[in-house]
Amino acid sequence: MLNIKQEKDGEKLTVALEGRLDTTSAPQLDKELGTLGDDVKELVFDIKYLDYVSSAGLRILLSMHKTMNARGRMVLRGANENVMEVFEVTGFANILNIEA
Repeated sequence: MLNIKQEKDGEKLTVALEGRLDTTSAPQLDKELGTLGDDVKELVFDIKYLDYVSSAGLRILLSMHKTMNARGRMVLRGANENVMEVFEVTGFANILNIEA
C-alpha cells in the first residue's frame, strides 16, 4: 500500500510517499503525477516514510526525472537505508538527485 500526499507552493510540488512503491502501487503514483501541471518547475519527493521501491517504482521516478530535467529539477529527500541501497545497486544513485 502507498499513501501519497501532494503539497503545492508556487512552482514547487512536494510529493510525500509512505509505504511501498511497487508493481501494485506504481500505477497509482503514475496516475497522480500524470496531472502534473506545466507550471511545476521543482518536484520534491519526500521519501522518508517509503519502505520499499521496486523496478516499477524506479521506472516512474526515472520518467519524472526526465520530465523535470526539461523544465526544472527533481529531488528525492530522506531515503532510508533500504531504499538507498536499491538506488545504489541499480545505479539510480548516480542518476537521481538524492538529498539527506
